[in-house]
Amino acid sequence: MFYDHFDTGVIGTLTLVADEAGLRHIDFATAKHPTKMAPSWKKNPGFFKAAKAQLRAYFNGELRAFDLPLAPTGTPFQQRVWQVLGTIPYGTLASYRWVAEKIGNPKAVRAVGGANARNPLPVVIPCHRVIGRNGALTGFGGGLEIKQRMIELEKATCGTNDNRMLL
Repeated sequence: MFYDHFDTGVIGTLTLVADEAGLRHIDFATAKHPTKMAPSWKKNPGFFKAAKAQLRAYFNGELRAFDLPLAPTGTPFQQRVWQVLGTIPYGTLASYRWVAEKIGNPKAVRAVGGANARNPLPVVIPCHRVIGRNGALTGFGGGLEIKQRMIELEKATCGTNDNRMLL
């Protein structure tokens, strides 16, 4: 397993973790539950060249969709939720109910929230685009201030006053 750090210039420093299968974790400096680094992991900045280039372009407002090998681990339910998160268009917000409906279980709103909270690849799998149905910002692993900044970044890049909302 390899790791490195990346200064976003917008939301602070991210810790990136990956192996040959793909990106495994992205942790915010403010993460409530940071990834536990094993002593055998190696710092390898060169391994993350493509990821850093795409993250830099995203935070500069030049990239709307990531094209990186991803290898998040989670339960089958979490994997389904994360797949749906990946379909939320840039600059668009979705409710937890919308995600629950997309996975075919409209009553699983709270479980969707739990899976969203355990997303190991925030930013790339855009859990920041999921908000309460009433438009309220709700929990985010990096903190609500970072979630708000990411939403504002996408709104500014789209050139709109409001983010589109999927209810």
